[in-house]
Amino acid sequence: MFVPGHLHLSRAALTAQDFSFEIDLTYEVVQDPAGGQAMHFDMKGDINGDSFADQFDLPADMACNFASNAERIAHKHGMPKTAVLPVTLHKQYDEMFEDIRARLERQPGDPVKPEHLE
Repeated sequence: MFVPGHLHLSRAALTAQDFSFEIDLTYEVVQDPAGGQAMHFDMKGDINGDSFADQFDLPADMACNFASNAERIAHKHGMPKTAVLPVTLHKQYDEMFEDIRARLERQPGDPVKPEHLE
């Protein structure tokens, strides 16, 4: 489920060998003294019954790459390495992507700083 500023992800285990999760990903625009406008993400919930909380920041030009960072954090906190966050939530990811772009006033084709790609 998506509402501006918050994405909720959940998955129930289908078998005893499967995994489950409940994850809330919230975000807001922040000012980074060194790099200017950025997006701050808070990620918390549980994976297979184990609670976690983590966070990350992305510069404005990289903020729309949030899913990669969120998946890396989910793996770090117990999601199987072979699993991916649900691609069935494509509509919610698109809505979140558009909300992030609007909050950061980014347009399609805006440049990415080369140093952010390293």
